[in-house]
Amino acid sequence: MTPGAAEHGDNGLMSYPSSVRIFEVGPRDGLQSEEAIVPTDAKVELIDGLSTSGLTHIEVTAFVSPTRIPQLADAEEVCVRIARRPDVTYSALVPNVKGYERAIGASLREIAVFTAATDSYNQKNIGTTIEGAFERYRDVLEYAAVDGVRARGYVSVAFGCPYEGFVPAERVVEVSRRLLDMGCYQVSLGDTTGLGNPVQVAEMIGLLRDAGVGTNQIALHLHDTRGTGLANALAGLQSGVTTFDSSLGGLGGSPFAPGASGNLATEELVYMLEAMGVSTGVDLDALVSAAEGVSRALGKELPSRYLRAARTDKAQT
Repeated sequence: MTPGAAEHGDNGLMSYPSSVRIFEVGPRDGLQSEEAIVPTDAKVELIDGLSTSGLTHIEVTAFVSPTRIPQLADAEEVCVRIARRPDVTYSALVPNVKGYERAIGASLREIAVFTAATDSYNQKNIGTTIEGAFERYRDVLEYAAVDGVRARGYVSVAFGCPYEGFVPAERVVEVSRRLLDMGCYQVSLGDTTGLGNPVQVAEMIGLLRDAGVGTNQIALHLHDTRGTGLANALAGLQSGVTTFDSSLGGLGGSPFAPGASGNLATEELVYMLEAMGVSTGVDLDALVSAAEGVSRALGKELPSRYLRAARTDKAQT
């Protein structure tokens, strides 16, 4: 049995990890793709609600140019106003040293950097190549190491690119390995356009393990564009991954990937895992309450199927 992979129990059924960590990205990745700009008050209310749900990691914003992503122009104000809990890690995405300095100025102790597995997507997203991205992040990660700030790395389009199509798995492994070697404690593999399938996910994780990457250093950032989000999460779980990124209500997508609809919904992931006996520590009722709040702020229904089912169940009781 491959180390870190799920095993079969005595009854012949798959034996899964006893618990997993959910990394909530809705306040950043979810809201940045919305056409409407959510008021700061609503963002603070959302993050505070998530903070009381049992989630231990919340990505609250990104310190990027407001001309590029105006939905997150209030990054500093959000960080100042949220009610921080000692048992929750609050993080933000940073694109360069300036973004890093803003994050540190907002008293964050964890950041994320991001690159893609293809030059084409990187050019659309951050205006540079893969090598150019690493040049930008070298100083960021060196500063983070000196300051004792934890850093996480995102690898976008790890399972398929809207501009280049097929992405060689070896390139994903190389990019991931470099992020880890530069100081990231974990890499999150993004199925940015929802092109991935369970076999592909399992094979990718196997290749990373073969390259010396521990399963604790791997996270999955899945999208449900083609309805395979939960299936891909299950494949990851069976391969030993215990950290999953998700977005409340299924919000999100990428403004730089045509046709990339929402992220895997946090409440759908939590429901499946808890029903399987895998603990998330997350209160589903609290998630539903937070999702209803952001739905009102956006003035629209969120794509999560769990939310629709929960609303139906409530109406019937």
